[in-house]
Amino acid sequence: MTYAHSGIKGDIMNFDFSDDQKMLKEQVRKFLSDKCPMTVTRRVLEKEEAYAEEVWKGLVEMGLTGTAIPEEFGGLGLGALELCVIAEELGRSAAPVPFSSSIYLAAEAIKLFGTQKQKETWLPKLAAGEIIGTVAVSEGLQAAHPRNIEAKFSGGKVNGVKQPVADGGVASVAVVAVNTGGSGEQAISLAIVDLKAGGVSSEPVRTIDPSRQQVTLTLKDAPAEILGDKQGEGWSQLSRVLDGAAVLFAFEQVGGTEAALDMARDYAVERYAFGRQIGSYQAIKHKLADMYVKKELANSNAYFGAMMLNDEGAELTEAASASRIAGSDAYVFAAQENIQTHGGIGYTWESDCQFHYRRAKLLALTIGAPIQWKEKLVSRLEAKNAA
Repeated sequence: MTYAHSGIKGDIMNFDFSDDQKMLKEQVRKFLSDKCPMTVTRRVLEKEEAYAEEVWKGLVEMGLTGTAIPEEFGGLGLGALELCVIAEELGRSAAPVPFSSSIYLAAEAIKLFGTQKQKETWLPKLAAGEIIGTVAVSEGLQAAHPRNIEAKFSGGKVNGVKQPVADGGVASVAVVAVNTGGSGEQAISLAIVDLKAGGVSSEPVRTIDPSRQQVTLTLKDAPAEILGDKQGEGWSQLSRVLDGAAVLFAFEQVGGTEAALDMARDYAVERYAFGRQIGSYQAIKHKLADMYVKKELANSNAYFGAMMLNDEGAELTEAASASRIAGSDAYVFAAQENIQTHGGIGYTWESDCQFHYRRAKLLALTIGAPIQWKEKLVSRLEAKNAA
């Protein structure tokens, strides 16, 4: 991506991906177009598979799971921008794979805050796709907050219940938000839990999008170690991980928005009513135009978020929040309007419209609902104005 300090022509600032990044995007799109059509998502949903194993294997073989992991830990040593272009294509295909849980969240948390030993232990396996990772924060319906994290870490063990946990049933390692305070105290830390070491059980949680597995994780004396060197820094660490993930999820939402818009446009051109293409009617034109406007707004915010994430910019939190808000709004709107454009057939089980609607609704709640990100954005802006 070129912008202020890496490429300006005259007074124009060019926000765009490099040729290599565009080539990567094309390669990922071609792979997913060939190997992950909607029939694969439908199969995973109908058969209640945890994820599409053949698609995951293909992504691993392409080296995509190691994209932003340093070479010393078995990755490709690329960066956030490459992850952004991959995320957009995963969103476009509504891919039923655990990429976000393992790479946006678990791998990033360990890469950013883990000790050298922790990185050496887990990152090569995550990069090679040998294991799947996840992050477990929420403990029920309420929004996660330092005051309501009840899972306890003591004596190298974690006890508590986390729900919902994306891909928790297939993950081998989880970065878990835990309370490390004493009696009556709250001190939040992140702990690495080996989910295969015992003391862990999982039960499926039904959601609107069964193609992306969610579970309840119950931890009873589960062996664990604190992420990094210090206890009590977990909430700030988690906030940074979620800011980065918000930008990546925004790119997924942009990809999904564009796919839903394309589906609606194609149907509007193909479908005739009263001797005319339905796309020639003003009501349909307005739907498509509104979808396009929201997509472009989400795209602009996502690009700014990508710039801040790539540079670890001072405005990352604001950019991530704006990306998250605009991305969620655009994808949910486009998915709904896509169904409306298709009319009665859009509501049927046989229609593929449902897959983007399901994914849009799920992504809007993943890592916190838009209202939480709005509050986060407002708080940051108020603090800046008060300074």
